[in-house]
Amino acid sequence: MKKPLIAIEKCKGCGLCIGACPKKILELSSAFNKQGVNYPVCKDESSCIGCKFCAVICPDCVIEIAETDGEV
Repeated sequence: MKKPLIAIEKCKGCGLCIGACPKKILELSSAFNKQGVNYPVCKDESSCIGCKFCAVICPDCVIEIAETDGEV
């Protein structure tokens, strides 16, 4: 399984990753990071296909796709 790992404190909340996700599993959180912006969260990690579109489009390189052991 794959899942997106987001460095929430470095995120500026632009939302480009949300629009890039073909599975539509990213959304802005209701919480804020230290910069005072909402950051993306994955609402369904089991649906992540590991395409890396979110990571590629992120202008600040705060997203990476991690391989998991099957337990989310």
